[in-house]
Amino acid sequence: MPIEYAPPKYIVIVNALQARIEDGTYPSGSMLPSETALMAEFDTSRPTVVRSLEILRQDGWIDTQQGKGRFVRSKPVNVRAMPARAAALLTDEAEGRVRIIDVGEVPAPSRVASALDIREGAPVVVRRRLVSVDGLGPVELGSVYVPVDLAEGTSVRSSAPLQEGLLQHLAKAKGLQFGHATERISARPATDEELELLDVDPGEWVLTALFSVHTREGLPAFALDVAVPPARHEFEDSFPIT
Repeated sequence: MPIEYAPPKYIVIVNALQARIEDGTYPSGSMLPSETALMAEFDTSRPTVVRSLEILRQDGWIDTQQGKGRFVRSKPVNVRAMPARAAALLTDEAEGRVRIIDVGEVPAPSRVASALDIREGAPVVVRRRLVSVDGLGPVELGSVYVPVDLAEGTSVRSSAPLQEGLLQHLAKAKGLQFGHATERISARPATDEELELLDVDPGEWVLTALFSVHTREGLPAFALDVAVPPARHEFEDSFPIT
């Protein structure tokens, strides 16, 4: 049975207001509808509307004028680009020495179910890959989780690396347009399997990054759960101060 996806309400509001700004429904300089009007239109609470409007403000779509309301700034010119480390994980599966460990259909673990906004145990296709670098050894153990219905008609179930990367492959095979991704970084003790595959000593910890990738409509498309040995990675990012 196909899985029905329902994006979080604040994402629905953000995407709807962005689309209206882009198509001229809300031209530059115009005032957005009030919080009360948006609550009624989207049948949601004030905190959800405020959260959506704050995201639009932070991303440069609107301005807030105290005592007057929120006004359209037009489409931002300087939209933040995908960080290089995220691009390396999401856009090129064939880079470096990649070994596909296994591919199969599994019940979604709770961590993945939360990222994909599906019920725990719902069927997903998982691709697990191990990336190694000469002189360093294994540097990344990644598991991509794709809902079964989205995987149909694609090469997600293939045991060979995807030459074009998962983002490009799904965009081409399913006609998807991707809108945003959420990344959650944490640390935990390595599992027995991670100790072996990543060639780290017993008792060592791994850094984990869980990416939830969404379409332009706000629907979760896939999740990428990555474990890396901290001693073999250095993270760097650059961003504007506003």
